[in-house]
Amino acid sequence: MTTEELIPRLKEIIKPYVRNQEAFNNLTEQTDFLNDLKINSANLVDVVLDIETAFDIIIDNESMEKMLNVKAALDIITQKLGEK
Repeated sequence: MTTEELIPRLKEIIKPYVRNQEAFNNLTEQTDFLNDLKINSANLVDVVLDIETAFDIIIDNESMEKMLNVKAALDIITQKLGEK
């Protein structure tokens, strides 16, 4: 899957948790989940669980800790899909 294919799917997953709509509308690979989108840390766990379900992958704790922005999330999703 390409980045262009992953971003819309990722946006659908994170949309319910976003507290800053303007940042969401202008989302880039550098967008930070906590600081820019104002997703709280508890909801970030929900985002990871939703990503696991949507892509049928398992994200280990080490990868989860790195998943703080869109680029990191895309990299981890791509890596896990490649391992399948």
